[in-house]
Amino acid sequence: MSERAAWWWLAGGWAVALMATTGAVLVGEILGQTPCSLCWYQRIFMFPLVWILGVASYRSDFAVWRYALPLAVVGGGFAVYHSLLYWRWIEPAIVPCSAEASCSGANMLMFGIVPLPGLSAAAFLIVVLSLTFVRRYTRS
Repeated sequence: MSERAAWWWLAGGWAVALMATTGAVLVGEILGQTPCSLCWYQRIFMFPLVWILGVASYRSDFAVWRYALPLAVVGGGFAVYHSLLYWRWIEPAIVPCSAEASCSGANMLMFGIVPLPGLSAAAFLIVVLSLTFVRRYTRS
């Protein structure tokens, strides 16, 4: 039972990483929105998770949490920082968004209310939680 539950958590984390990556590519390439530097840092940590978690799901490699969890935590840190900047809860030491690449406009809202940095933070949080459950269920 525990390996089966671990596999579902692993596959769920992979599905979230896949959706986040697909969404980032859609916004950047199809909709033509240039990502800011903080968006790029988040992509650097999310994009490999699709491949890492996908292969681990296929092979039922439950030890994947050891090397995927640090990627998700660091990427999540960038996403949380970016979200705090977006909501103006903290003041930027540097300006992360330029006139060419801005995440603060209305066109960066999904469904008219959810900002992209918030979606990124949620995706990283779900991946971190799924990997934590993989670790818990397998004790590896």
